[in-house]
Amino acid sequence: MPDLVFTRRFSMGHRLVHGASERCALPHGHNEFVTVRLASTSPAPLDGSGNMPVSFQQAKSTWHHFIDEKLDHALQLAEDDPLLLWFEANEPERAQRIVVTPGDPTTELMVCLMMAKLNAFLKAEGGLLVCTEVSLQETPTNTVTFDGNPEDFLPRPRAPEQCWWYRPDMSISDPL
Repeated sequence: MPDLVFTRRFSMGHRLVHGASERCALPHGHNEFVTVRLASTSPAPLDGSGNMPVSFQQAKSTWHHFIDEKLDHALQLAEDDPLLLWFEANEPERAQRIVVTPGDPTTELMVCLMMAKLNAFLKAEGGLLVCTEVSLQETPTNTVTFDGNPEDFLPRPRAPEQCWWYRPDMSISDPL
């Protein structure tokens, strides 16, 4: 069965505070492209009529809504970043637009979080498709691609049911 592949562009801001790059410790932004590959969970020959397991519109609707409404123009911060506490104390409404991650919100982490979130959406929508690969282009010269099981690579800060990336809802953070 052919895979479905689609891309969405979004703008984001983040900062990395755990020393990987002093240059990235100040808040800055990127215009990113996320490309996902979806495969059928029950591969079968094309039927000679509809010839697809799921329409592109059905396959990408929830995902594109999540990207457009939750990730586009959001700030990504580590859950222990002091800037997060500042937003919660001084601008609580804006704090709701912050993507909170277990450790620095690197591109490597984000591809795993995105795959976990997309697979949660797909499972909740009947499990006809599964995400097998996510590529996140941070700049025209830097892209990270992931094609494994995100649970094998993601930090385990708490039980999976308490992590926004495993829930099929529009959450981007968890209560601290």
